[in-house]
Amino acid sequence: MARFSHILVAHEYEAQDILRLLKQGKSFAELAQKFSKCPSAEQGGDLGELKPGRADQDFADAAFALRPGQMTEKPVKTRFGYHLILRQK
Repeated sequence: MARFSHILVAHEYEAQDILRLLKQGKSFAELAQKFSKCPSAEQGGDLGELKPGRADQDFADAAFALRPGQMTEKPVKTRFGYHLILRQK
């Protein structure tokens, strides 16, 4: 199991814009609260602990490839939209 946060948006260009803000040092949690379309936005994008096989396969493949503290370098497309994923410590 690992703990993840994410920001979910409908369009890739939105995810790219948020990614630029993150690279400028903006807070992942604050951007999740402001832009994410997932109910987890209220918790700063925190999804809690996930087990492999409990999430969309494209999401899980990208998420579980991350090291603790690492974020995806590009948006991850799933049937729900585009995600920026942060693996927490």
